[in-house]
Amino acid sequence: MINITLPDGAVRQYEKGVSALDIAKSISEGLARKVLAASINGQVRDATRPINEDAFLKLLTWSDGDGKNTFWHSSAHLMAEAVETMFPGVKFWVGPPVENGFYYDMDLGDKKMSEEDLVALEKKMNELAKKNSAYIRKEIPKEEAVKYFSEKGDEYKLDLLSNLNDGEITFYTQGDFTDLCRGPHIPNTSFIKAIKLTSIAGAYWKGNEKNKMLTRVYGVTYPSQKELDEYLAMMEEAKKRDHRKLGKELGIFTMDDDVGPGLPLWMPNGTVIIEELEKLAKETELAAGYKRVVTPHIAKESMYLTSGHLPYYADSMFPPMEMDGEKYYLKAMNCPHHHKIFDAEPKSYKDLPYRLAEYGTCYRYEQSGELFGLMRVRCLHMNDAHIYCTKEQFYDEFKAVNEMYLKYFKIFGIDKYVMRLSLHSPEKLGQKYVDEPELWKETEALVRDVLIKTNTPFVEVQDEAAFYGPKIDVQIWSIIGREFTLATNQVDFAQGRRFKLEFTNQDNKAETPLIIHRAPLGTHERFIGFLLEHYAGKFPLWLAPVQVKVLPISDKFIDYAKSVSDKLKKADIRSEVDDRNEKIGKKIRDTELMRVPYMLVVGEKEMNENKVAVRRQGKGDMGVKTVDEFLTNAIEEIKDRREE
Repeated sequence: MINITLPDGAVRQYEKGVSALDIAKSISEGLARKVLAASINGQVRDATRPINEDAFLKLLTWSDGDGKNTFWHSSAHLMAEAVETMFPGVKFWVGPPVENGFYYDMDLGDKKMSEEDLVALEKKMNELAKKNSAYIRKEIPKEEAVKYFSEKGDEYKLDLLSNLNDGEITFYTQGDFTDLCRGPHIPNTSFIKAIKLTSIAGAYWKGNEKNKMLTRVYGVTYPSQKELDEYLAMMEEAKKRDHRKLGKELGIFTMDDDVGPGLPLWMPNGTVIIEELEKLAKETELAAGYKRVVTPHIAKESMYLTSGHLPYYADSMFPPMEMDGEKYYLKAMNCPHHHKIFDAEPKSYKDLPYRLAEYGTCYRYEQSGELFGLMRVRCLHMNDAHIYCTKEQFYDEFKAVNEMYLKYFKIFGIDKYVMRLSLHSPEKLGQKYVDEPELWKETEALVRDVLIKTNTPFVEVQDEAAFYGPKIDVQIWSIIGREFTLATNQVDFAQGRRFKLEFTNQDNKAETPLIIHRAPLGTHERFIGFLLEHYAGKFPLWLAPVQVKVLPISDKFIDYAKSVSDKLKKADIRSEVDDRNEKIGKKIRDTELMRVPYMLVVGEKEMNENKVAVRRQGKGDMGVKTVDEFLTNAIEEIKDRREE
């Protein structure tokens, strides 16, 4: 018999070889019908695989992220089976789950896939799903696997096999489709009830523009048609809020081939938003005791070797520049520079906690195929800071950072969020992670303690920590339910020693500080991309690039309109006059389209009485007010950073 420990701490005994699905059935047939996969001792596996030793078991359903990923990965295999029936001879590269659904990269030879083909593929996938085909796992010797794909002339799978050894190779078969895959997969195809193939795109093999262009097909599946319909409705709304579309329409940012991919140019309107966000961050950080610093955009190779970012992070950095016999790298992260500032002057325990903040510009070489508007770029401006503290100060400092996140969430109307506690993997110590097992346990416990005691919602994820310590990734949801990774809050027990950072403690001995890396507003790029979609371009007054548009009814009132606008500008309100020779109805419509929060319509009556007719974006007529009355209300709304 083996002992199976469930998430609630209950321990059940079963015969060796029992599967997670068998265990689910022993608890409830209803539960078993929902089980997609299982987490066994922290590893996600097929729910049908035998368990031969004592284990901690979590049954994964649609409500679990790993359950969804397994569902969507299995759906990619179902799509591949359908593609093979329509495009004989097709060769497949990889088909992973993504944030919302899945894709599969494929080589169709000299054939092309059309939007009409997607409809036919959906129909075929539905037919295949109803066959209830089991996903069958089989371990294969490397020699046999190589022979199988050599006979098929499949250079893509042979390339994958070249990096695998005996004992690491598994095939999965469902119906008439067999693929090289490490899994896991759902029990059978009947779980897949609703299917939508969403788009066709081109994708270079391995993301390298020097390689062949493959066909990438995206899709999404759900356990019910109702859930799929709700998702598609949300996606329609998301299209209207696409930050790339709104960014262009509202003059926020632009991309230019001569500048380079992933390097956004901030237009005047976008720069206003950047400056307002920096103003908010500076006010908040000043009140929290941070000191502001500025660091260079490049540094010598030796500093990144000391930090440990090289060679492990080299693929994400731009190639080095050779100058005076030295290698220099564009800055990919701010932390080593801040460590040098900490080390520039002697510190005692009285100086701690020591908090350094910077909106630092970093450069990261994201692969071409991964670039996406403002969400994945190569130049980013990070709301970065590093806190150097004692172990005794850690709880209060980490708690204060989390409270800063919550303050920002309130300002921006972010109601749904979760902290993702990313832990290390003990098996990868010395490779992916600093080889300090006891320090990993200690710092992970410190972070967990803060989250639990402050009632902060969080989930734990294995094998996603930074190489120098555990971290929190902040997941937020926009108003239409789209999930974003906003920022990070990291604990670092290794960098201080690497840089020989010290302070003199109360016993007059040298001690290495703990370091907290934090970035509550993430980067300008990602956060403004999020805000564009969150607000649908209708920024609150304090953040809007143009806060007020003064609209004269005719040319006779342009001078009065300009005098009103000038008065607003003197009060630091961003105001413009629409002096075009257009009818007032068109001026109002155009201003609405540009999402300007307030419109002040002026004509003869308003001019004679020193008043303005106020219109609010999306609300219409707000009545007639004196200029001073409007000004007082607007200043108060901006000062409070109210959403309306």
